[in-house]
Amino acid sequence: MRELEERIKQEGIVREGNVLKVDSFLNHQCDVALYADMGDEWARRFSGRPVDKILTIEASGIGIACVAATRFNNTPVVFARKSQSINLDGEQYVARVHSYTHGNDNTVIVAKRFLNKGEHVLIIDDFLANGCALDGLIEICEQAGAIVEGIGIAVEKGFQPGGKRLREKGFDVQSLAIVKSMDAKTGKIEFE
Repeated sequence: MRELEERIKQEGIVREGNVLKVDSFLNHQCDVALYADMGDEWARRFSGRPVDKILTIEASGIGIACVAATRFNNTPVVFARKSQSINLDGEQYVARVHSYTHGNDNTVIVAKRFLNKGEHVLIIDDFLANGCALDGLIEICEQAGAIVEGIGIAVEKGFQPGGKRLREKGFDVQSLAIVKSMDAKTGKIEFE
């Protein structure tokens, strides 16, 4: 998706440790028009697939998933919470997820009443690097007996193993921008 790649080139900041900051338009300040274009592209790529729910993880994926849901007949969006809350009641699906960005492990939680056996799920998230968050979301779908129809990613770090590993497992991963390389010293970003 050229529009997203251009925004990353213009506004993305490369930091040491393979960190790509796109917080001016993607995951802190939100460019809703860009989100809508991303939703259109995922709708095109996943055309013909049944989608009963869109699943994401808090926090950065929520806005993107909600706007994308408008392109899938306003399909409900469910997000995995990263912490227990007094508002989370009833039975729950739980998975452990390692956060590359924060360098810690989280327990992610989805209330069982929001994800059901046989439902067709599209997973949407902002970044894919090692794929740990997606592993957790897939595990939750498996616990529920839900069918993962596909995985929509805004930005994939193609030089890290997550995308390749998930595709080898048979998942249809559709990333809108795949970063081939990036250099913290020069700020240069190349796409596949």
